[in-house]
Amino acid sequence: MAAFHENSHLILVVDDDPNICAVLQGQLVREGFSCITASDVDQAERIIVKEDLASVITDFKMPGRSGMDLIDLCRREKPGMPVIMITAYGDVDIAVQAMKAGAYDFITKPLDETELLNVVRKALNEAEGNRNLVSTFFEDSEEPFPGFVGASPAFADIINTIKKIGPTDSSVLITGETGVGKELVARALHMTSKRIKKPFIKVNCAAIPETLVESELFGHEKGAFTGAVVSKPGRFELADGGTLFLDEIGEVPLHVQVKLLTALQDHSFERVGGISTLNVDLRIVAATNRDLAADIEEGRFRSDLYYRLNVVPIHVPPLRSRIEDMDLQINYFLEKFGERHGRPNVSLAPEVMAAFAAYQWPGNVRELENIVERMILLSEGDVLGPELLPAEIGQTEQVTSDSGSLTDTVDGLAAATEKQMIMNALKKTGNNRTKAAELLGVSRRTLQNKIKKYELK
Repeated sequence: MAAFHENSHLILVVDDDPNICAVLQGQLVREGFSCITASDVDQAERIIVKEDLASVITDFKMPGRSGMDLIDLCRREKPGMPVIMITAYGDVDIAVQAMKAGAYDFITKPLDETELLNVVRKALNEAEGNRNLVSTFFEDSEEPFPGFVGASPAFADIINTIKKIGPTDSSVLITGETGVGKELVARALHMTSKRIKKPFIKVNCAAIPETLVESELFGHEKGAFTGAVVSKPGRFELADGGTLFLDEIGEVPLHVQVKLLTALQDHSFERVGGISTLNVDLRIVAATNRDLAADIEEGRFRSDLYYRLNVVPIHVPPLRSRIEDMDLQINYFLEKFGERHGRPNVSLAPEVMAAFAAYQWPGNVRELENIVERMILLSEGDVLGPELLPAEIGQTEQVTSDSGSLTDTVDGLAAATEKQMIMNALKKTGNNRTKAAELLGVSRRTLQNKIKKYELK
């Protein structure tokens, strides 16, 4: 095993034939790449986990685990990193399997140096373009995605996953309670993908009558059933080239799950009542508030469909466990609805902040958004007081503890947390207030007001 040119793109070559490794390594190094080799998947796995690789070139047949196993490993450990498969001449079926499993491309033996280098350059250029797209989306925009704000470790983990997964075509399963923002995550995945200029099609599977789910997903031909007076394309056709978001996927009936699985595997389907096979190129993102593992045990959800959807899982925790995110979201909603309703200077009274912090938020972010807008609409002054709170939230303001009022305790904690987050953001950006505001997910004006409030320099 050897490595060269540490400052260039590092490529891993995996083949049990040392002669092939040596030849490929020499060709890549002559072109200015770094190259490291492994003789099997076990050795490659240790390198993949440790090294910052730009790409992997792997043989299909090797002792022990195969190149297909290596593709699965790379998809889990280094999403977005292109994997190029080496196959024997004429092994078209293997090449197709590899591409479906997530390989970027394949080359056949005997290896042609020009073909190899062209495929590698193309793979690296596309991967770099995808990374730039993610960077632009999350860092260069004044407001990367409306309402998608947070500062908690859980939120940071979600952002990091989106940055890694967004540019790929891997299926994603988003889980979390109702109202936590699963659709925002799905849209962020689409906005950071190479499909950004193509459609983002949402299907709320829970809102479709069971008898019409198949038609909504795959379309139908004229006369396919009573009421089908004209042919109609389904959501799969409409999302061709883009992203199909299957919200509340756990509500899809079992008989439709079979056809859905086939469509995901083959990227093809037939309309209801049709005989022609339609091919589509799309990415699937699904979401659910159900425990699909329990549904599988009880026979309500197919395990093979679950594993096909759950290539990359993203869990969005409830709002009550993300106090740091709630502060930023409140500021966002105050600005959003303040501007909308001609009340640009509205703020929350300390008692309201305390009550918000103590409340459990069963409806999560959606409930918070609705309550903030309602309070703005019902208020007369710029300070929204506790008299505007719904009864279930207003009750919390009366609770006290031995160490003082709940208002003093929670509001002080919230203020201290917010102040520390602002200080961290300013430090991280070298006191650049515009970039600090972007990092915190708020406007520059809000940040200026907070800096003044906390007397930060």
